[in-house]
Amino acid sequence: MTTVAIINARLLDPASDYDGPGGLLIQDGRISRVIHGPAPDLAADQIIDADGLCLAPGLIDIRVKTGEPGAEPKETLKSASLAAAAGGVTTIVVQPDTDPAVDDPAMIDFIQRRGAALNLVNVRAAGAATKALDGQRMAEIGLMDEAGALYFTDGDQVIVNSRTLQRVMSYAAAFNALIACRPADFWLTEGAVAASGELATRLGLSGSPAIAERIGLERDLALVEQTGARFLVDQISTEGALDTLARARAKGLEVAVSVSINHLCFNEVDIGDYRTFYRLDPPLRSEADRQALIEAVREGLIDVITSAHAPAPAEDKRRPFAEAAPGAIGLETLLPAALTLHHEAGLDLLDVLRPLTQGPAALLGLDAGVLAEGAPADLILFDAGAPVIIDADALRSKSKNSPFDGRRLQGKLIGTWVGGRKVF
Repeated sequence: MTTVAIINARLLDPASDYDGPGGLLIQDGRISRVIHGPAPDLAADQIIDADGLCLAPGLIDIRVKTGEPGAEPKETLKSASLAAAAGGVTTIVVQPDTDPAVDDPAMIDFIQRRGAALNLVNVRAAGAATKALDGQRMAEIGLMDEAGALYFTDGDQVIVNSRTLQRVMSYAAAFNALIACRPADFWLTEGAVAASGELATRLGLSGSPAIAERIGLERDLALVEQTGARFLVDQISTEGALDTLARARAKGLEVAVSVSINHLCFNEVDIGDYRTFYRLDPPLRSEADRQALIEAVREGLIDVITSAHAPAPAEDKRRPFAEAAPGAIGLETLLPAALTLHHEAGLDLLDVLRPLTQGPAALLGLDAGVLAEGAPADLILFDAGAPVIIDADALRSKSKNSPFDGRRLQGKLIGTWVGGRKVF
């Protein structure tokens, strides 16, 4: 049983609101001691001097697409795990929109066994809310929950049929399962590839109005109120939807909300002259919406920040904008991208890290995301101020569709530990 001590670090623990000098002792894959302040002499098999670098819980990314099974050229569980380790993401939750869809307990078991065999990062699965993601027939939610699914979603597919969504929520509420849904009115967003507005009109692109997100959210929240289901608003992107969410919470609804790092770092202008790496779903919104989302993170209204990792090979992106596959990779760039909220928007480091660590852990009931005695030693060591230049070709994902390609960021990852093992 090997013991490892990390000393002279700047501990960042959102769960305890501690930001200061300290160190950790790791034993048998878990944190056995947390030291706030100068570290005393520690007896350990290995001592790592952090030299003032930031030591924080590993990131937890609850929205990661892979191509496995069915589309392995896009991304495999191995390539996604390698990218996660290199990005400081110690737990990934794989989305169910694969081929076949993850809509039964055998598929949940396959993903988690495959992830465990890779022995890199923690790989967990989200189950489909409806069979084959068809939006009509409820999937085997209870059995998938028993098999270890962390939550249930149809991913990018909006469950248009309100009766189906009501049944899914009612059934899930019986055993406190979490349901996630994209807030959007299908009829207002069908075929849309950009945010409605002057830019989309000038470029001749079909637009998705901001009101579509608010309308979809109003419906979802009404069903949450009726059924009592635990609910996650998946990838909010507009200021109007934030207002709707705030009112729902004021009424006492326990609803969580996630936002993608892309919607915190980019706006609709970034699509420029039909740049398909910025073709996302939901689409990039106005600068006012982006600033509202940043303020929501600052105020603690956002529970989770995700990479929204969605790999797409070059042949799916090098097309006319409206025909290009939506989505962007983000596992390896999540940390420095999130740190722009600190460097450029002035958010406290703990406020940036909270929805990347403690927030998703609390939402999904994981004993991770904290620097506490007994917690798994899922850790990252990074230099928050070190400059990095993103080179998409050097990223470990099999697909290279990164909107951060060529961008200068700050925040260099030095090391990643999972269960006390150094994986990067």
